[in-house]
Amino acid sequence: MDYTEADLPVRLHHGEIVSLPGGASVRFDSNGEAKDVFFGDEFNPSLQLFPGMVHEFETGGKKFRLVPDFDDTMLVENT
Repeated sequence: MDYTEADLPVRLHHGEIVSLPGGASVRFDSNGEAKDVFFGDEFNPSLQLFPGMVHEFETGGKKFRLVPDFDDTMLVENT
C-alpha cells in the first residue's frame, strides 16, 4: 500500500511506501528489531533505526518524524 502526506500520521508496514513533498518517499525493511530506512529509490539504507529511537528530517520545506516500533511497523508523522 502507498500513502501520501495527507494520510499522516501513518504506521507503515514492511514493504509500504509514503510519498512526501519534494518528491521524497520513505520505506523500510525489517532487519530483526532494526528498521533499515530508505529514502527515494535507494538500494542501500540511508539509516538504521531501532525501537525507542526517533529520526527527524525535512523535505519539501516540511518536517517529519520516523519512530520505529517493536512490531513490523514504523510511525511516520508531521512534526
